[in-house]
Amino acid sequence: MPDASWAGPAHGLLAGRSVLVTAAAGTGIGYATARRCAEEGARVAISDRHERRLAEAADRLAELTGTRPLAVPCDVTDQQQVDQLMDAVAAEHGAIDVLVNNAGLGGTAGVVEMTDEQWDSVLAVTLTATFKTTRSALRHMVPAGRGVIVNNASVVGWRAQAGQAHYAAAKAGVMALTRCSAMDVAEHGIRVNAVAPSIAMHPHLAKVTSDDLLAELSAREAFGRAAQPWEVANVIVFLASDYSSYLTGEVVSVSSQHP
Repeated sequence: MPDASWAGPAHGLLAGRSVLVTAAAGTGIGYATARRCAEEGARVAISDRHERRLAEAADRLAELTGTRPLAVPCDVTDQQQVDQLMDAVAAEHGAIDVLVNNAGLGGTAGVVEMTDEQWDSVLAVTLTATFKTTRSALRHMVPAGRGVIVNNASVVGWRAQAGQAHYAAAKAGVMALTRCSAMDVAEHGIRVNAVAPSIAMHPHLAKVTSDDLLAELSAREAFGRAAQPWEVANVIVFLASDYSSYLTGEVVSVSSQHP
């Protein structure tokens, strides 16, 4: 298994760019993305609804990269908080060049037993909040005539998995939102793409998922293991950078999973 040093030396892919990553507290894809963006020269802002964990993430990033990111607590299901987040980033960094929509909520429940609350909460955080943050960020990007949005979808938006009807529906919605919003703003020079990871291992996932299910999902991968969060983050950095200048409305699978 490659370790994080495989990411190699930075190449300044995001030098001078203002990048906002939502749900970046903790140890998952959001935090890894914030770190990789900072390493590639970006001025990073992070948000999360967990204020203590957000502050801890900012402290870790400061130690690793030498620069403390702007850290703004935000519940992405609340439009007022979302708008205040975007205004704060734009005021601090002068623009929002890149938005990484990483916030999402999962869970396991069969359709027959699933409650309205379970369905509504997963859709609210995973899909509707992605729409709210996208809309708010675009209101800054469109007048500027530039910008990139990268959404975090999932392979379950394509593939069936028992107990995941709400999460899969939400992630399929994120994919559709990605494609349609990309068409809406292409004329303004703004690109919107998404990544669709299969499984990325981190401590929080291990806490909320059974060992048996994690082993089963990992075994389906061609490499026989889950991805590391930074391996997904590297693809997000690519989509945020000028190396993907002709890609928009695309959903890039970050998976070694075979049929």
